[in-house]
Amino acid sequence: MHNNKSIDYSAIRKQVSRLFFSVLTQKISVKEALVNFPKDCEDKTIIASWHALCHLEADEDLRAKDIEYKNEQDEYIEFIANTLKDGNALPENIINSYYPYHTEALTPCTNTLKGVIYKFKKFLNC
Repeated sequence: MHNNKSIDYSAIRKQVSRLFFSVLTQKISVKEALVNFPKDCEDKTIIASWHALCHLEADEDLRAKDIEYKNEQDEYIEFIANTLKDGNALPENIINSYYPYHTEALTPCTNTLKGVIYKFKKFLNC
């Protein structure tokens, strides 16, 4: 099992930041960002970012009806994007707020051996 502190995830975080900014500027949809999300990543920041995008997608109807909610959620997504753009980790409180969802929804995985192992580890809740 990898120790997340020993792996440099900064390039992947920067990639996710670009996806978030593309969503905020409406260059791509949230669904497109989710499809293009980095695969097989075990970084807690990346996993929390995945769930933030999932929540953004799930809230589409509410965002259309409540402009104040939309604006608050956009500010939150922008904060995440700005944090990630320099390769930094998200604050622990944000990571912890998504932790209950880590085992409920799998982040993207490839069909390579690494992806299969990652899916199996997530299934076992390792």
